[in-house]
Amino acid sequence: MRKKMLWIFEAAGVLAAVCVLTIFFIMIATTIMREVGIKTGGSDDITAWLTASAASLGLAATFRHGDFVRMSLVTEKLSATWQRRMEVFCLVLATAFTGYIAYAVVRFVYESWEFNDYANGLVAIPLWIPQAPFALGVVLLFIAVADQALHVIRGAEPDYVAAVRERHARGDYSEDM
Repeated sequence: MRKKMLWIFEAAGVLAAVCVLTIFFIMIATTIMREVGIKTGGSDDITAWLTASAASLGLAATFRHGDFVRMSLVTEKLSATWQRRMEVFCLVLATAFTGYIAYAVVRFVYESWEFNDYANGLVAIPLWIPQAPFALGVVLLFIAVADQALHVIRGAEPDYVAAVRERHARGDYSEDM
């Protein structure tokens, strides 16, 4: 079950990359279209929706790979026992926060669907359609954080710590500041 879940996180990360690539192509196409005098109505709306989708769909994979900002400068000064306690505390707190955010976003998307809200821009589509990938990304982040909380409570090392250690073992410090 966990392998499938991790695969879903990675697939969502790939979808985020596809969104970014699509934004690139839209921007190139609209630039060319403007130069030759063709109207580009709606491209700003689509780009904005793809940006939100890209940002949220990549959250779970980013979290798992240890690419979020962490307070390791503070926690590495603690003893191993206190490091673990702090990790559990932070993961439980993060699970609560991401759970609330996921609930609020899903409720917002549901209300857009329920009230049949339409976009105000040049592209008149039901708002729940561009909002759904954002909700999916936030729900996947909640699942990833909750999974890590359970994983660490059971005594295992967090995936993100292992990922950073493996990167450092390869001599890759590109994600560190």
